[in-house]
Amino acid sequence: MDKMADSSVPLTEVIAHRWSPRALDETREVTWDQLRALLEAARWAPSFGNTQPARFLAGRRGDPTFRQILGTLTERNQEWAHRAGALLVAIMLTRNEKGEIPYAEYGLGLATQNLVLQAVAEGLVAHQMAGFDADAVRERFAVPDGAVPRVAIAVGHAGDPAVLEVDKLIERERAARKRLPLGEFAHTGAWGTPAF
Repeated sequence: MDKMADSSVPLTEVIAHRWSPRALDETREVTWDQLRALLEAARWAPSFGNTQPARFLAGRRGDPTFRQILGTLTERNQEWAHRAGALLVAIMLTRNEKGEIPYAEYGLGLATQNLVLQAVAEGLVAHQMAGFDADAVRERFAVPDGAVPRVAIAVGHAGDPAVLEVDKLIERERAARKRLPLGEFAHTGAWGTPAF
């Protein structure tokens, strides 16, 4: 299922085709090469002063890391994320040998966006989740102080929305993507004056 962005101008394909489905095809896997490509894309994201604050935990379906990450997700997310080919947790380093890392959260966001866009380039989809237990991640994976688990990510192949089994969830999966109009998003001269 393709839910291409309805944009006012053509976008590069990986951006136009990026969306966050919950319906995943559990018969297909994410290969180690694909997972490596996603993490390489994240590694090459820009960061303030090249501080590189992003770190990731990564597991493929069936391995112990996948099961441990799955167990930290909220019950609602577990109901669909178990079908993912890979599960990751994006972690933000807040300090390095020079002290506090400025804009660490922004750097992690850029790295995660690179990962998500590379997933699209690999023919995959990625769904980012705030619904997970960061303390459980710290405990299960011995995450050190100064490293903050910020988001879990399910990666896989888009599947038939019917796997979600609940009409409301199926309808949401099939619904058109929505964004604010560009006139409300970008301003010029003064706040509230549309740039376009």
